[in-house]
Amino acid sequence: MQLGKNYFGKTKDGEHVYEYIIENKNGFKVNILNYGGIITEILAPDRNNKYENVVLGFNNIQDYEEKSPYFGCIVGRTAGRISGGKFTIDEEQYKLVKNNGSNNLHGGSKAFDKVLWQVEEIVEKDYISLILYYESKHLEEGYPGNLKVKVIYTIDEENTLNVNYEAITDRKTIINLTNHSYFNLSGNLKEDILNQKLTIKADKYVRVNEEILPTGELMDVNNTAFDFKEGKRVGSHIHDNIRDLKICGGYDHPFVFNRAEGYKALLEDEKSGRRLEVYTDQPVAVLYTGNFIDDTITLKEGIVGRKHLGLCIETQDYPDHINQPNFPTTLYTPENKYRAYTMYKFSKM
Repeated sequence: MQLGKNYFGKTKDGEHVYEYIIENKNGFKVNILNYGGIITEILAPDRNNKYENVVLGFNNIQDYEEKSPYFGCIVGRTAGRISGGKFTIDEEQYKLVKNNGSNNLHGGSKAFDKVLWQVEEIVEKDYISLILYYESKHLEEGYPGNLKVKVIYTIDEENTLNVNYEAITDRKTIINLTNHSYFNLSGNLKEDILNQKLTIKADKYVRVNEEILPTGELMDVNNTAFDFKEGKRVGSHIHDNIRDLKICGGYDHPFVFNRAEGYKALLEDEKSGRRLEVYTDQPVAVLYTGNFIDDTITLKEGIVGRKHLGLCIETQDYPDHINQPNFPTTLYTPENKYRAYTMYKFSKM
């Protein structure tokens, strides 16, 4: 196991950003910034044991600050959109920063993806962990409670990346964290993700409206473009002329996991032979197929951005649950610590 650290650049506020490189003896490697906890690169093997990058990222801090497609970052305090940029707890209304029309998206304008995290390194014989710490102040971006957050990235010799989230608040609040990595198993972005095969163990998905806000409606996936239970190409139905896909330009929908054992999602690339299993204790994943990536960005490989170049499997709680009476709502207090877990297991077909 190896751990390295490189200087990545300086933010517009003069903060120094470092890239941590954690690698196992196989050559499986994950690069992570102390800015936003961003995963900038994951090197995973194809069927011929060739290690190539399988996530989207930039090669400079300025693009992460200014272009903001949320590549690889920690999302918080809440993943997804909070409708109207407000919510009420115990008859007290909290007004959030509105950074997506009239809504709050992924925690606000300077949320967890746009701040420096403190980093602790742990190197053991069979694993390496990076522990990232951040303290979010009461009413930061409008959210209640002083919140102490810890995110632990761990790799092992089995080519798995484990992400553990913990948070403690000093007053009642909402918390819903995720990682926003865009995966593409072709290796170094040789192709888009439309021919990659996706399985999601979900019987229902959540409808969204024109603002990509949850409507609260849980829809059966059976015999629809949203049925990934048996696995199919991402692009099989992505261009179908149906409302739920047209308003998003593809998939940007929460899927509610069923009780099936094992992985919750599986992504496979037949051409490269790469395989990614996603395990989590969260009830939902938002499938986002990179619908808003365009040619105004250039990826670290020098490739110009385009639609559907990567996909996100954003494991999380129900988005906007605080404003959705049909969704189960979880509130966190000093006695009720937030915990969440997701594992990404890379292998060969």
